[in-house]
Amino acid sequence: MKKFSGVGVALITPFTNNGQVDEISLRGLVDHVIDNGVDYLVALGTTSEAATLSAEEKERVVNIIAEQNGGRLPLVLGVGGNNTQQVLQDLNTLPYVPQADAILSVTPYYNKPSQEGLYRHFKMIAEKSSLPVILYNVPGRTSVNMAAQTTLRLAHDFKNIIGIKEASGNFEQATAILKDKPEKFLFISGDDGITLPLMSIGCCGVISVIANAFPKEFTTMVHLASEMKFEEARKIHFELSELCKALFEEGNPAGIKAALHLKKVIACNKLRTPLTEVSEKLYQKLTVQINEL
Repeated sequence: MKKFSGVGVALITPFTNNGQVDEISLRGLVDHVIDNGVDYLVALGTTSEAATLSAEEKERVVNIIAEQNGGRLPLVLGVGGNNTQQVLQDLNTLPYVPQADAILSVTPYYNKPSQEGLYRHFKMIAEKSSLPVILYNVPGRTSVNMAAQTTLRLAHDFKNIIGIKEASGNFEQATAILKDKPEKFLFISGDDGITLPLMSIGCCGVISVIANAFPKEFTTMVHLASEMKFEEARKIHFELSELCKALFEEGNPAGIKAALHLKKVIACNKLRTPLTEVSEKLYQKLTVQINEL
């Protein structure tokens, strides 16, 4: 599954000033990241504000992305939730699922399942999905951490569970997964800021936020690291480090939307409640940092 190595970009959903999906900006964003070298696209991930999109909007967003992509890059689709039966139903009934090359499925949030509960949830998804499954562990958002042993159990038990987007920030956990995973199982970073050090111990790439606005720079770093050119990759890592930190200072995707607006990739710097745009102070800080690159 090399097509899911390198940089996958977790696409934002641009909105107009009146809060509607901005199709023109979304099409422009797809071309922007593809033209600047990313390896695959991720639709309806956390960064897309999928939690605030209606069913009709989700379908429209995926259709726009797939149409603009035109088969140029693999497409990963976020299909997850905290109701296992609903996720299974979605896999079979959502009209846009067949357009994807794999699904990205988040650990159930709010319910706080046990490790056995997490295993059974993803077991049922693996048995039901006609597409390869990438697990998504992001305890900072879901309030549950999928332990390394649970990830490894799933990786060894189900051939169509092909990888994990690991966003725990826990190097001990990352090391345990990388040490004992099946050879072809993909360990994908879920944190831009620590992608390079994770690649030094075997991570295959990242599903990235910063690559929305800086696809060429960030993809170059990841590709250099994959070629074991760590000295050159480290220079880019350091150049982007302060900006990467600033992008998450007031939450995601507030920071990356501000950066995209500053770079004129999207027309409006607009988020949906309960999220809000970055403060004027951070907007100016990002302006300075982007101009200095």
